[in-house]
Amino acid sequence: MILGRHPRSFVLSEVEGRFTCVGAGRALRLRRFAPPLRTNGGMEQEIMNEPLYTIEILRLAGSLPEPVKLERVDGSAELRSPTCGSTVRTQVQIKDGRIEALSQEVQACAFGQASAAVVAQQAPGRTSDDVTLALDRLANWLAGKSEQLPDWPGIEPLAPARSRQSRHGAILLPFRALLSAMS
Repeated sequence: MILGRHPRSFVLSEVEGRFTCVGAGRALRLRRFAPPLRTNGGMEQEIMNEPLYTIEILRLAGSLPEPVKLERVDGSAELRSPTCGSTVRTQVQIKDGRIEALSQEVQACAFGQASAAVVAQQAPGRTSDDVTLALDRLANWLAGKSEQLPDWPGIEPLAPARSRQSRHGAILLPFRALLSAMS
């Protein structure tokens, strides 16, 4: 059964209880739930080969809107993550210090695309102070320095990335690009 399609990147399907995401010439195997913990000498260890992308992350990544032409461009930025090579180009239209509209061109993994989708959904009406605070809280939350999520609805599905430090740069990049475009 096909669960979702994204014209630019992948097809998500379920066969015999296992999820498969096919895109960009490769397939990712996903499971519905996180795998159980294994014990090693009485100590619990997380299985390292658990699926990287959850269904929620892939659905969120698939909801990333296509770039649009803004009426006017009040600011723009193009940022690249040195750790993973993800690139985000962001243009903003600002009115009275608040984001009126934005357009993003995102070349990133599913975590980066999902983060950009959350930014696109929640950015209108925000100020640069709002974005700065959300970026700081998100960085601290991802790093495990805080349990407080940023005041940015929709960020919860990115929780599996907390244990994958190599993905933090891709998740923070859309927020950094938005803040840079607003400057």
